[in-house]
Amino acid sequence: MTEICFATNNKNKIAEVSQMLEGRYKLLSLEDIGCLVELPEEQDTIEGNSRQKAMYVWDNYQVNCFADDTGLEVKALNGAPGVYSARYAGPQRDNSDNIKHLLQNMKGETNREAQFRTCITLILNGQEHQFEGIVTGHITEEWKGDKGFGYDPVFIPSGYSRTFAEMDASEKNAISHRGIATQKLISFLNNI
Repeated sequence: MTEICFATNNKNKIAEVSQMLEGRYKLLSLEDIGCLVELPEEQDTIEGNSRQKAMYVWDNYQVNCFADDTGLEVKALNGAPGVYSARYAGPQRDNSDNIKHLLQNMKGETNREAQFRTCITLILNGQEHQFEGIVTGHITEEWKGDKGFGYDPVFIPSGYSRTFAEMDASEKNAISHRGIATQKLISFLNNI
């Protein structure tokens, strides 16, 4: 079985992607390869952060890897929080604080359109490849559901009446931004 590192410390993301890989690849975490530092995210774009994290792992550990970066882009907030989604309410990167901050900033807004966008950068034998996934939807006025993570309790994807946090993992993975980008990654890996 081919080993590949998912350059993240987020156990929720690792579980989500592991389920999608269906045992075709052995997914290694940063801890598995001995990387115990916080990966740099100093770029001003989602694509840039994804690339920076993947290149850090490749340059320092010479391990085939992929890294993702995701942003929630809200139309009424001119695309915010975007690349700053994880630390929207501050450097503590607290999901609850971020959601409260978002809902406060959305108070009185009638246009609640938003999209999640994920970029995955794969470094395979030194070669770089990027894959993007986007899902459109809208921001709710209150939290709904207790599954998922991040902004899932306040995001309803287009064509659905439930938030991501009200869906089980397999249902969410089939339609989510990370799911779409990961399927592109898997398709690429299966065709090399």
